[in-house]
Amino acid sequence: MKKFVIAMAGAMALTFAAPVSAQDKADWPGSMTIGTASQGGTYFIYGTGLAGLITEKLGVNTSAEVTGGPVQNATLIETGDHLMGLVTMGPAYEAWTGNSELAPGVEHKSLRALFPMYQTPFQVVALKSSGITSVADLDGKRVSVGPAGGTAATYWPRYFESVGVKPEISFSGANDATSQVKDGLIDAFAFAAGVPISAFAQIAAENDVNIFGFNADEQTKILEAMPELAAFEVPGGLYEGFPDPQSTVSLWNFAVANAEMPESLAYEITKLVMESNDRMMQIHATAAETIPANIEKNSFLPFHPGSVRYFEEKGITIPDALKGQ
Repeated sequence: MKKFVIAMAGAMALTFAAPVSAQDKADWPGSMTIGTASQGGTYFIYGTGLAGLITEKLGVNTSAEVTGGPVQNATLIETGDHLMGLVTMGPAYEAWTGNSELAPGVEHKSLRALFPMYQTPFQVVALKSSGITSVADLDGKRVSVGPAGGTAATYWPRYFESVGVKPEISFSGANDATSQVKDGLIDAFAFAAGVPISAFAQIAAENDVNIFGFNADEQTKILEAMPELAAFEVPGGLYEGFPDPQSTVSLWNFAVANAEMPESLAYEITKLVMESNDRMMQIHATAAETIPANIEKNSFLPFHPGSVRYFEEKGITIPDALKGQ
């Protein structure tokens, strides 16, 4: 993987820039939609807060839309239905190379990276009464993997194949899936989102549950099969009754835009988010990773020219291959 050379010219002040001139805003849209994912997941919380921040500080009426998640978001941006969206880099790479499950054969070459968000780990929740305590226990069980088109729905079937587990898979939003677990309609919910996952936190607070990731052997098999993933340790104490860390795997998330987004708007959005980390962390704790240093987690998707301008002003060198037009 290509490495970024990061040379920060000094501590970045957490302040907002002077107001953008009317001339700079001449080609800005009056409104904008950010594609997120299902309610109960981190994308929806992060995206809704981000939309509010953009509306407040930049004057563009921005809203977050519930979608199927990264796979759908990439295609909505490619087609121009959304100007901006949130994606995990696995589905983004498949869309970029024309291997999207939603639009097979269509290379999504209008996607441009704006800024890094956070890592998305994969976890499972089941009622304790089910006796399910591990991924191996999911064999033959009824398991929701989140909404179709989402990161979880894309990757969990691959994980099951890698470790030789064959559950009965269904698709539903995070809140619906946890309700189905509580009502006994499904046996477990296998998901992916920035932690803490709000839907997991809620069901853990109200019910006796088991929450788990992958054991060492499973983790090794998955990482060997899918090198775009990374090992991840979920911190202990995020969910009621789970004080110890858990091992799993994760994917990085980035905010992306259509290449047609005005350069000055992409610049201001990137600047706003990168210089408002305290505010972003008020939206969701995962934003602790929404910092300039993590742009190196993107190894293939060109950055929007507006983002390139911002990062280079801050002394961060971006390889020519990742400078989008």
